[in-house]
Amino acid sequence: MTHTFRPSVTVAAIIERDGRFLLIEEETSEGIKLNQPAGHLDPGESLEQAVMRESIEETAHEFIPTGLVGMYMSRYYSKSRNADITYLRFTFCGTAGKQYDQPLDDGILRTLWMTRDEIAASAERHRSPIVLQCVDDYLAGKRTELALLYTHPSVFAEELTTNRT
Repeated sequence: MTHTFRPSVTVAAIIERDGRFLLIEEETSEGIKLNQPAGHLDPGESLEQAVMRESIEETAHEFIPTGLVGMYMSRYYSKSRNADITYLRFTFCGTAGKQYDQPLDDGILRTLWMTRDEIAASAERHRSPIVLQCVDDYLAGKRTELALLYTHPSVFAEELTTNRT
């Protein structure tokens, strides 16, 4: 039997305000964890659209991406799925815009603003070791322009948009 390798593409938002970072506390199959606003790329989305959508869904904060902090690959063994999982994570930095009066996504318990030291002190509760790595990379000034990313306007994406309406 051949195994098809399909890494999961995810996006995450680094939102900093006055030395604090916006995180979410969420229920997972591994217990209650901390993470940046993050999630999977949906069909028909660009990476930037995905991170803006995930931020609103998970924090009720509009997110305006200004740079790409990094691209991260991680591998995990999922007990709940009994499988090896590979994630390709695109982490963006940017600013928080308007805060909406809406419920947070299913499984999101609350949002928190935490300092880098508070994030580091809670490492055992992180959804992934990449949570702190992304903050440290952001604080080290690692980022590139969004112009580095290009999403081809394929016919497939147009069909997805048409079928959603």
